[in-house]
Amino acid sequence: MAKKDFFTKLFGGLSKMFRKHGLRIAGVFLLAFTLSLFPSPNVYFQTVKKTGGIFIPKEIPLPSPPPYPVNQTGKLPPSLSAAAILIKDLGSGVVIYAKDEKTRFPSASTTKIIASLVALDNYKLDDVITVKKVINEGKTMGLVQGEKLTFESLLYGSLVHSANDATYVLADNFPGGTDKFVEKMNEKVKSLGLTETNFTNPVGFDDSKHYTTASDLAKQAEVALSNKTIAKIVGTKAITVSDVNFTYFHELKNVNELLGRVAGVSGVKTGFTGNAGEVLVSEVKKNGQTVLLVILKSADRFGETTKLIDWVFGNFVWVPFMEIIPASQK
Repeated sequence: MAKKDFFTKLFGGLSKMFRKHGLRIAGVFLLAFTLSLFPSPNVYFQTVKKTGGIFIPKEIPLPSPPPYPVNQTGKLPPSLSAAAILIKDLGSGVVIYAKDEKTRFPSASTTKIIASLVALDNYKLDDVITVKKVINEGKTMGLVQGEKLTFESLLYGSLVHSANDATYVLADNFPGGTDKFVEKMNEKVKSLGLTETNFTNPVGFDDSKHYTTASDLAKQAEVALSNKTIAKIVGTKAITVSDVNFTYFHELKNVNELLGRVAGVSGVKTGFTGNAGEVLVSEVKKNGQTVLLVILKSADRFGETTKLIDWVFGNFVWVPFMEIIPASQK
Protein backbone atom coordinates (compact mmCIF):
# COMPACT_ATOMS: atom_id res chain seq x y z
CA MET A 1 0.00 0.00 0.00
CA ALA A 2 1.38 3.44 -0.94
CA LYS A 3 2.20 5.81 1.92
CA LYS A 4 -0.36 8.32 0.64
CA ASP A 5 -3.16 5.75 0.67
CA PHE A 6 -2.07 4.54 4.12
CA PHE A 7 -2.24 7.96 5.76
CA THR A 8 -5.49 8.79 3.92
CA LYS A 9 -7.17 5.70 5.39
CA LEU A 10 -5.53 6.29 8.79
CA PHE A 11 -6.76 9.82 9.26
CA GLY A 12 -10.11 8.98 7.70
CA GLY A 13 -10.50 6.27 10.33
CA LEU A 14 -9.50 8.70 13.07
CA SER A 15 -12.13 11.13 11.84
CA LYS A 16 -14.85 8.48 12.09
CA MET A 17 -13.57 7.43 15.53
CA PHE A 18 -13.69 11.01 16.74
CA ARG A 19 -17.29 11.45 15.56
CA LYS A 20 -18.33 8.17 17.12
CA HIS A 21 -16.34 8.02 20.38
CA GLY A 22 -15.20 11.55 21.02
CA LEU A 23 -11.80 13.23 21.45
CA ARG A 24 -10.50 11.01 24.27
CA ILE A 25 -10.44 7.72 22.32
CA ALA A 26 -9.02 9.34 19.20
CA GLY A 27 -6.31 11.06 21.24
CA VAL A 28 -5.20 7.82 22.87
CA PHE A 29 -4.94 6.12 19.48
CA LEU A 30 -2.96 9.02 18.02
CA LEU A 31 -0.50 9.01 20.96
CA ALA A 32 0.08 5.26 20.65
CA PHE A 33 0.68 5.57 16.92
CA THR A 34 3.12 8.46 17.38
CA LEU A 35 5.18 6.53 19.95
CA SER A 36 5.33 3.54 17.60
CA LEU A 37 7.10 5.71 15.02
CA PHE A 38 10.01 6.23 17.49
CA PRO A 39 11.06 2.82 18.79
CA SER A 40 14.23 4.14 20.51
CA PRO A 41 13.97 4.35 24.35
CA ASN A 42 12.77 7.74 25.56
CA VAL A 43 14.11 9.02 28.88
CA TYR A 44 10.68 10.22 29.95
CA PHE A 45 9.26 6.70 29.77
CA GLN A 46 12.18 4.85 31.31
CA THR A 47 11.75 3.08 34.60
CA VAL A 48 12.70 5.49 37.35
CA LYS A 49 13.35 5.16 41.00
CA LYS A 50 12.12 7.52 43.68
CA THR A 51 14.87 9.17 45.76
CA GLY A 52 13.92 11.71 48.35
CA GLY A 53 10.74 12.62 46.53
CA ILE A 54 12.58 13.28 43.25
CA PHE A 55 12.21 10.89 40.32
CA ILE A 56 15.57 10.20 38.68
CA PRO A 57 16.19 7.94 35.64
CA LYS A 58 18.17 4.84 36.65
CA GLU A 59 20.68 5.52 33.90
CA ILE A 60 21.85 8.79 35.56
CA PRO A 61 24.08 8.07 38.58
CA LEU A 62 24.06 10.52 41.47
CA PRO A 63 27.45 12.15 42.22
CA SER A 64 29.04 11.15 45.51
CA PRO A 65 29.04 13.92 48.12
CA PRO A 66 32.52 15.24 49.00
CA PRO A 67 34.13 13.90 52.18
CA TYR A 68 33.20 15.62 55.42
CA PRO A 69 35.76 16.94 57.95
CA VAL A 70 35.39 15.27 61.35
CA ASN A 71 37.37 16.11 64.48
CA GLN A 72 38.57 12.65 65.46
CA THR A 73 40.33 13.78 68.66
CA GLY A 74 37.81 16.30 69.95
CA LYS A 75 40.65 18.72 70.62
CA LEU A 76 39.53 22.37 70.70
CA PRO A 77 41.25 25.09 68.63
CA PRO A 78 44.09 27.01 70.29
CA SER A 79 43.40 30.24 72.15
CA LEU A 80 44.37 33.16 69.91
CA SER A 81 44.42 36.95 69.92
CA ALA A 82 42.47 37.22 66.64
CA ALA A 83 39.14 38.97 67.18
CA ALA A 84 37.41 37.05 64.38
CA ILE A 85 38.19 33.69 62.80
CA LEU A 86 36.62 31.51 60.15
CA ILE A 87 37.95 28.16 58.88
CA LYS A 88 36.13 26.55 55.98
CA ASP A 89 36.60 23.28 54.13
CA LEU A 90 36.21 24.26 50.49
CA GLY A 91 35.44 20.74 49.29
CA SER A 92 32.32 20.21 51.38
CA GLY A 93 31.58 23.85 52.17
CA VAL A 94 31.59 23.00 55.89
CA VAL A 95 32.67 25.67 58.36
CA ILE A 96 35.16 23.88 60.60
CA TYR A 97 35.46 26.69 63.14
CA ALA A 98 34.15 30.23 63.53
CA LYS A 99 34.57 33.02 66.06
CA ASP A 100 32.68 36.30 65.72
CA GLU A 101 32.56 35.67 61.97
CA LYS A 102 29.63 38.06 61.49
CA THR A 103 31.19 41.00 63.35
CA ARG A 104 32.44 43.95 61.28
CA PHE A 105 36.14 44.82 61.30
CA PRO A 106 38.40 46.96 59.09
CA SER A 107 39.48 44.92 56.07
CA ALA A 108 42.86 46.63 55.46
CA SER A 109 44.63 45.40 52.31
CA THR A 110 42.42 42.35 51.90
CA THR A 111 40.30 45.03 50.18
CA LYS A 112 42.50 44.39 47.16
CA ILE A 113 40.81 41.03 46.60
CA ILE A 114 37.62 42.72 45.40
CA ALA A 115 39.61 45.52 43.76
CA SER A 116 41.36 42.88 41.65
CA LEU A 117 38.07 41.23 40.66
CA VAL A 118 36.64 44.58 39.56
CA ALA A 119 39.82 45.39 37.63
CA LEU A 120 39.65 42.01 35.87
CA ASP A 121 36.13 42.86 34.75
CA ASN A 122 37.47 45.95 32.99
CA TYR A 123 41.05 45.30 31.84
CA LYS A 124 42.77 42.63 29.77
CA LEU A 125 46.08 41.27 31.03
CA ASP A 126 48.08 42.83 28.17
CA ASP A 127 46.41 46.25 28.37
CA VAL A 128 49.01 49.01 28.81
CA ILE A 129 48.16 51.41 31.63
CA THR A 130 49.81 54.75 32.36
CA VAL A 131 50.69 55.91 35.88
CA LYS A 132 48.88 59.25 36.08
CA LYS A 133 49.79 60.04 39.67
CA VAL A 134 51.78 58.29 42.35
CA ILE A 135 50.43 57.25 45.75
CA ASN A 136 53.20 57.05 48.35
CA GLU A 137 51.10 56.23 51.41
CA GLY A 138 51.59 52.76 52.87
CA LYS A 139 53.29 49.92 51.02
CA THR A 140 54.23 50.68 47.41
CA MET A 141 56.16 49.13 44.53
CA GLY A 142 57.89 52.39 43.56
CA LEU A 143 55.95 53.43 40.47
CA VAL A 144 57.02 56.52 38.55
CA GLN A 145 54.62 59.10 37.12
CA GLY A 146 54.22 58.58 33.37
CA GLU A 147 55.43 54.97 33.57
CA LYS A 148 53.52 52.51 31.38
CA LEU A 149 52.94 48.96 32.60
CA THR A 150 50.71 46.10 31.58
CA PHE A 151 47.62 45.43 33.66
CA GLU A 152 49.10 42.03 34.56
CA SER A 153 52.22 43.67 36.06
CA LEU A 154 50.08 46.04 38.13
CA LEU A 155 47.92 43.13 39.30
CA TYR A 156 51.05 41.35 40.53
CA GLY A 157 52.04 44.55 42.31
CA SER A 158 48.66 44.79 44.00
CA LEU A 159 48.25 41.16 45.08
CA VAL A 160 51.84 39.99 45.64
CA HIS A 161 53.49 43.13 47.00
CA SER A 162 50.21 44.62 48.31
CA ALA A 163 51.25 47.84 46.61
CA ASN A 164 48.87 50.73 47.16
CA ASP A 165 50.33 52.68 44.25
CA ALA A 166 49.60 49.80 41.84
CA THR A 167 46.00 49.47 43.00
CA TYR A 168 45.38 53.21 42.77
CA VAL A 169 46.70 53.26 39.18
CA LEU A 170 44.08 50.64 38.30
CA ALA A 171 41.39 52.72 40.00
CA ASP A 172 42.55 56.01 38.43
CA ASN A 173 42.41 54.57 34.92
CA PHE A 174 39.01 52.94 35.43
CA PRO A 175 36.17 54.55 33.41
CA GLY A 176 34.87 57.26 35.73
CA GLY A 177 38.00 57.23 37.88
CA THR A 178 38.61 56.08 41.45
CA ASP A 179 35.14 56.98 42.77
CA LYS A 180 33.47 54.86 40.09
CA PHE A 181 35.94 52.04 40.75
CA VAL A 182 35.03 51.97 44.44
CA GLU A 183 31.35 52.11 43.50
CA LYS A 184 31.86 49.02 41.34
CA MET A 185 33.64 47.30 44.24
CA ASN A 186 30.57 47.81 46.41
CA GLU A 187 28.32 46.59 43.62
CA LYS A 188 30.49 43.49 43.31
CA VAL A 189 30.12 42.46 46.95
CA LYS A 190 26.38 43.14 46.84
CA SER A 191 26.11 40.89 43.77
CA LEU A 192 27.75 38.15 45.83
CA GLY A 193 25.11 38.56 48.52
CA LEU A 194 27.58 40.07 51.00
CA THR A 195 25.74 42.66 53.06
CA GLU A 196 28.34 43.19 55.79
CA THR A 197 31.10 44.60 53.58
CA ASN A 198 31.59 48.17 52.40
CA PHE A 199 34.47 50.07 50.79
CA THR A 200 35.37 53.75 50.70
CA ASN A 201 38.74 53.37 48.96
CA PRO A 202 40.40 50.73 46.75
CA VAL A 203 43.28 49.72 49.04
CA GLY A 204 41.91 49.43 52.59
CA PHE A 205 42.90 52.69 54.27
CA ASP A 206 41.19 53.05 57.66
CA ASP A 207 37.70 54.56 57.52
CA SER A 208 34.70 53.98 59.78
CA LYS A 209 32.64 53.05 56.72
CA HIS A 210 35.23 50.67 55.31
CA TYR A 211 34.71 47.19 56.78
CA THR A 212 34.05 43.50 56.27
CA THR A 213 33.50 40.32 58.32
CA ALA A 214 35.36 37.04 58.45
CA SER A 215 32.39 35.34 56.82
CA ASP A 216 32.17 37.88 53.98
CA LEU A 217 35.93 37.87 53.49
CA ALA A 218 35.96 34.09 53.13
CA LYS A 219 33.37 34.33 50.36
CA GLN A 220 35.38 37.06 48.61
CA ALA A 221 38.45 34.83 48.70
CA GLU A 222 36.52 31.83 47.35
CA VAL A 223 35.29 33.82 44.38
CA ALA A 224 38.75 35.24 43.73
CA LEU A 225 40.39 31.82 43.87
CA SER A 226 37.95 30.54 41.24
CA ASN A 227 39.69 32.96 38.85
CA LYS A 228 42.79 31.21 37.49
CA THR A 229 44.74 34.45 37.08
CA ILE A 230 44.22 35.51 40.69
CA ALA A 231 44.86 31.98 42.00
CA LYS A 232 48.21 31.95 40.18
CA ILE A 233 49.27 35.43 41.30
CA VAL A 234 48.45 35.06 45.02
CA GLY A 235 50.58 31.89 45.10
CA THR A 236 53.62 33.73 43.71
CA LYS A 237 56.36 34.18 46.32
CA ALA A 238 58.40 36.76 44.41
CA ILE A 239 58.61 38.24 40.91
CA THR A 240 60.25 41.14 39.08
CA VAL A 241 58.16 43.21 36.66
CA SER A 242 59.10 46.13 34.44
CA ASP A 243 57.46 48.88 32.48
CA VAL A 244 56.78 48.18 28.80
CA ASN A 245 60.01 49.98 27.77
CA PHE A 246 62.17 48.04 30.25
CA THR A 247 63.32 51.25 31.87
CA TYR A 248 61.95 50.70 35.36
CA PHE A 249 62.15 47.34 37.14
CA HIS A 250 60.19 46.51 40.28
CA GLU A 251 61.07 43.62 42.58
CA LEU A 252 57.90 42.29 44.18
CA LYS A 253 57.94 40.09 47.26
CA ASN A 254 54.83 38.47 48.65
CA VAL A 255 53.93 39.88 52.06
CA ASN A 256 52.52 36.48 53.07
CA GLU A 257 55.42 34.95 55.01
CA LEU A 258 53.73 31.53 55.10
CA LEU A 259 54.27 30.99 51.36
CA GLY A 260 57.16 28.60 51.01
CA ARG A 261 57.49 28.26 54.79
CA VAL A 262 54.36 26.26 55.65
CA ALA A 263 53.68 23.32 53.37
CA GLY A 264 50.43 23.60 51.44
CA VAL A 265 49.90 27.37 51.78
CA SER A 266 48.99 28.69 48.32
CA GLY A 267 47.78 32.27 49.05
CA VAL A 268 45.73 34.45 49.56
CA LYS A 269 46.09 38.00 50.97
CA THR A 270 47.48 39.95 53.88
CA GLY A 271 46.32 43.19 55.46
CA PHE A 272 47.45 45.61 58.16
CA THR A 273 46.52 49.06 59.44
CA GLY A 274 46.50 50.67 62.87
CA ASN A 275 42.78 50.04 63.35
CA ALA A 276 42.56 46.71 61.53
CA GLY A 277 45.51 45.09 63.25
CA GLU A 278 46.98 42.11 61.41
CA VAL A 279 44.70 40.42 58.89
CA LEU A 280 45.33 37.27 56.85
CA VAL A 281 43.37 35.12 54.44
CA SER A 282 45.05 31.80 53.67
CA GLU A 283 44.34 28.89 51.36
CA VAL A 284 45.93 25.59 52.38
CA LYS A 285 46.07 22.47 50.20
CA LYS A 286 47.09 19.39 52.15
CA ASN A 287 46.34 15.66 52.15
CA GLY A 288 44.07 16.09 49.14
CA GLN A 289 41.91 18.68 50.93
CA THR A 290 41.65 22.48 50.59
CA VAL A 291 40.91 24.69 53.57
CA LEU A 292 40.40 28.46 53.74
CA LEU A 293 41.38 30.35 56.90
CA VAL A 294 40.48 33.96 57.73
CA ILE A 295 41.70 35.87 60.78
CA LEU A 296 40.92 39.52 61.55
CA LYS A 297 42.48 41.90 64.07
CA SER A 298 45.25 39.56 65.15
CA ALA A 299 48.44 40.37 67.04
CA ASP A 300 50.35 37.63 65.17
CA ARG A 301 48.63 36.69 61.90
CA PHE A 302 51.33 34.33 60.65
CA GLY A 303 51.94 32.53 63.94
CA GLU A 304 48.24 32.18 64.72
CA THR A 305 47.37 30.97 61.23
CA THR A 306 50.13 28.36 61.50
CA LYS A 307 48.64 27.15 64.79
CA LEU A 308 45.20 26.88 63.19
CA ILE A 309 46.59 24.94 60.22
CA ASP A 310 48.30 22.50 62.60
CA TRP A 311 45.07 22.15 64.59
CA VAL A 312 42.95 21.40 61.52
CA PHE A 313 45.24 18.91 59.83
CA GLY A 314 46.42 17.37 63.11
CA ASN A 315 42.94 16.59 64.42
CA PHE A 316 40.51 16.36 61.52
CA VAL A 317 39.99 13.49 59.11
CA TRP A 318 37.85 13.64 56.00
CA VAL A 319 35.22 10.92 56.07
CA PRO A 320 32.93 9.85 53.19
CA PHE A 321 29.62 11.58 53.81
CA MET A 322 27.53 8.39 53.86
CA GLU A 323 29.67 6.95 56.66
CA ILE A 324 28.67 9.69 59.10
CA ILE A 325 24.92 9.37 58.49
CA PRO A 326 23.13 7.20 61.07
CA ALA A 327 21.97 3.91 59.56
CA SER A 328 18.35 4.79 60.41
CA GLN A 329 18.56 7.84 58.13
CA LYS A 330 20.20 6.19 55.13
